[in-house]
Amino acid sequence: MKRIALFPGSFDPFTKGHEDIVMRGLKLFDEIIVAIGYNSKKANRYFEIAYMEEKINQTFKDVPEVSVLVYNELTAQIADKLEASYILRGLRNTTDFEYENSISQVNRDLNDRLETVFLITSAELAAVNSSIIREVHRYGGNVQKYLPYDL
Repeated sequence: MKRIALFPGSFDPFTKGHEDIVMRGLKLFDEIIVAIGYNSKKANRYFEIAYMEEKINQTFKDVPEVSVLVYNELTAQIADKLEASYILRGLRNTTDFEYENSISQVNRDLNDRLETVFLITSAELAAVNSSIIREVHRYGGNVQKYLPYDL
């Protein structure tokens, strides 16, 4: 049976840290679906979803095991529809763990065939987060070294 993982997030923007998690995840999974979700806590995106979808597709254009999907429903439901048995998530620190642990427990309750797999962020990318990148970009700073694609 094919091991399919869903890598969900708002990806506003998709960073080199996200790319690293996907590429390392390919050592564990046959296929990874980068799932750009609408997050009700993040009503106003900085980068449009269609733009980010294009940039993530561009990042993995030579990696056929990676696909990109935009969704607007519960992650556990979309995983079930896509026959994904795993959710892939990256952890930078203990704060991430506390947040992600709660989400993984609810996802498992909603879909008992769903396992969440956490990968620890590579040390050199641990400080990279989308919120900081948005803020630097908003005020004209150069964020290119944090992104796997050209803006």
